[in-house]
Amino acid sequence: MEYMKEFVAYCRKLLRFLDKLEKALDNNDIETAKELVKELKEDTQKDIEA
Repeated sequence: MEYMKEFVAYCRKLLRFLDKLEKALDNNDIETAKELVKELKEDTQKDIEA
């Protein structure tokens, strides 16, 4: 059951990132979008290694 809580938390975090990414892209803010993707990749890598 603990894994399910962790998965749900990850999904919520992912959704927040995707919302920010979508807003940046809607505003043609490519630099912010790139930073968000970079941050998401780094966080995901850390989660995998944990």
